[in-house]
Amino acid sequence: MTGMTGTVTGTSAGTVGTPAAAAAPGGRRTRTGARPRLAVWKFASCDGCQLTLLDCEDELLSIAANVEIAYFLEASSARLPGPYDVSLVEGSVTTPHDAERIRHIRRVSRYLVTIGACATSGGVQALRNLADVREFASIVYARPDYIATLDRSTPISAHVPVDFELRGCPIDKGQLLEVIGAFLAGRRPVVPAHSVCVECKARGNPCVMVAHGTPCLGPVTQAGCGALCPAFNRGCFGCFGPMETPNADALDGLLRGHGMTGAEVARVYRTFNVAAEPFRRAAERAEAAAARPREGAGEPARQGEGEADGDA
Repeated sequence: MTGMTGTVTGTSAGTVGTPAAAAAPGGRRTRTGARPRLAVWKFASCDGCQLTLLDCEDELLSIAANVEIAYFLEASSARLPGPYDVSLVEGSVTTPHDAERIRHIRRVSRYLVTIGACATSGGVQALRNLADVREFASIVYARPDYIATLDRSTPISAHVPVDFELRGCPIDKGQLLEVIGAFLAGRRPVVPAHSVCVECKARGNPCVMVAHGTPCLGPVTQAGCGALCPAFNRGCFGCFGPMETPNADALDGLLRGHGMTGAEVARVYRTFNVAAEPFRRAAERAEAAAARPREGAGEPARQGEGEADGDA
């Protein structure tokens, strides 16, 4: 998927809502001679990214004047049937019903855009992927046999083709408006692919790792938040997921240089985008490194080793 690099995939030529856009990939059809139709869908999520659209306030008036909001249960009880020109999808797939529903949404949508960490990487709920979800259910629910759930929380792109991924937890309002406008105009959305460090420099923030050793994922995280946390002397938590070409190995060295253990480094990566591939691999490498010193734990030291350590 290419939301990380700001490119569009799986789309056809033409402008949404015009005769040139009538035929879509996979045989999907859109109406001609009418306002483009927008649909907003929720899966496993907190609704924060949908609320970002509602928070557009004044901009919403312009959107409503140019598109028909056909399905958006967060804002309206209207449920107009497809096809839809643009579908915005929030949330991850966590149930068998979710998996069926996203396939239907893909069939009736010309463009499908995933919004937020849950939809693009599985979200913070993908922490379940590291354990036994059945065990969780047995503890939380009196009748876990009534619970229909999948073992893993997965991004939308694991189930259907996605035309664009807009990252963030929550997404940025300006980027959302850019993506909607770009698809309605039939052009490529312009979304930054650089890291949060660039935003820190633009704001004049001192580097929190250099200044006071605060763990920060800014060097490997895609820009979009305006370096909000570092502006308040907090490390970046990676809300916008991995940047285009993250150098996690170099960051791991910096974090360890500040005294963090492998387990602590793994924990830094396991937040909002725990299942995003670069973050997942970085956490697993750090965890494996943390386990290596323990492999010989409990073995008696060879003669002379203790004295050498003491002399040193």
